[in-house]
Amino acid sequence: MLALYAAPGTAHAIELREAPDPTPAPTEALVRVRATSLNLGETRRTKLATESWRPGWDIGGDVIQAAADGSGPAAGTRVVGLVFSGAWAEQAAVPTKWLAPIPDNVSYADASTLPVAGLTALKALAVGGLLVGKEVLVTGASGGVGQFAVQLGAIAGARVTAVVSRPERAEGLDRLGAAETLVGLGMMGPSFDLVVESLAGPALAASIMRLRAGGTIVSLGSSSREPSTFNLNDLSGQLGSRTLRYKFWLFEELERQPTGDRDLGALARLIGEGKLDPQVGLEVSWHDAASAVLALLERQVPGKVVLRID
Repeated sequence: MLALYAAPGTAHAIELREAPDPTPAPTEALVRVRATSLNLGETRRTKLATESWRPGWDIGGDVIQAAADGSGPAAGTRVVGLVFSGAWAEQAAVPTKWLAPIPDNVSYADASTLPVAGLTALKALAVGGLLVGKEVLVTGASGGVGQFAVQLGAIAGARVTAVVSRPERAEGLDRLGAAETLVGLGMMGPSFDLVVESLAGPALAASIMRLRAGGTIVSLGSSSREPSTFNLNDLSGQLGSRTLRYKFWLFEELERQPTGDRDLGALARLIGEGKLDPQVGLEVSWHDAASAVLALLERQVPGKVVLRID
């Protein structure tokens, strides 16, 4: 089969090569990959990884061979799935605990946006508990995780405030459920019960200052690549009554709460029912993966970037 490999030192840091066919474990199904979506973490890693590393977490495709232990979907089922690596390929062995059927009216491309971005948004919001009537702040709201968090927060009954870096990035967030959209986040202003924070840098410090008593911040990463600095005098009155949650990593969350198949299925059904918009901003053939990687890394596309495995 063919697969995309990390190619550090080359112009685009990825290369399409021949790869061995997967050999599924008893708890894994063999899946023909039809589409995969890109995430910042795996895409940035291609520039630093060894040449043997194969990127890719998100999968939309068809089950070729069901898991030997009888778990998971049967052969021929259209599915969405998640793997540790190697999704940018024609085939993948996918753990059935991270594999779910998708409705007939959900495309492979749309389904492929769900595993990392959709599950991260869903589980980050779950940290806040029952969200009906709560004030929720989402930074990086025009990105893949952010757009899902805005929608899922609104579906859950929260009043969602979205934060973007530039005015043009705010377009369409009101249609996704944002009650208000801010360009940048200052230290002063209304407070929030829950903050879903993915930027780090100055946004993380500002987010802590904007938490109300008993509020929670879920820190998902540092897409801004800026350091976070704090004035302890400013924060001294904040930290005692606020709950801080750092180093959110989806795979660790899925080990603690092994509900990946159930949650992926629920998200796919929301797309099928027209209640959740995956916001695919760019979809190209994987033979043009270099342009897709560049578009993602340079933040040229709001929402998700998807490769068709054709």
